[in-house]
Amino acid sequence: MHRLRSCSRVLSGCAALLAAAGLASLAALGPAAGAVASTPSSTSVCQPQVTIGVLPVWARAGFSGTAPRMAYSLGRDGKIAALLWGNPLLSPPAKTHRNKILWVSREPAVAGSDLQISAQRLNGSSPLGAPVARRVTGGPGPSIINLPAAGCWRLRLQWSGRTDTIDLRYSANR
Repeated sequence: MHRLRSCSRVLSGCAALLAAAGLASLAALGPAAGAVASTPSSTSVCQPQVTIGVLPVWARAGFSGTAPRMAYSLGRDGKIAALLWGNPLLSPPAKTHRNKILWVSREPAVAGSDLQISAQRLNGSSPLGAPVARRVTGGPGPSIINLPAAGCWRLRLQWSGRTDTIDLRYSANR
């Protein structure tokens, strides 16, 4: 037991030294090193997160069940949900199902305000090719969103004076 406590103390001391050395090396690099730690979300790694489960309460309008379950992704800021009727999303689209996404705004959208989508395919956080634009006429609602290539796509969404971002994966249709 005594030997276990000694090892634990040594490991704790090593961890503290490594942490201090890391902080010292960041300080030596100057203010630019701090900027890396606070990188804005627009340059963060593309990470699509699809949940298959009960929809958030605010995204259930129009569903008959009390706890509807399906695939969905939430915007990073929680202002919008993408309900994935076409799951998985495919590029090119499948002949047997479409890339149908029902966009649900957490707050009511202004009538007549389209949902503007700027989609950028990413490799990690690096852009691949030019961004593509899509529009959902009338704002968040049902849509077919086809994108030109398989991969991780960052969608910047604008509607009714609001903005949010969602990362979605389009799988290769073979």
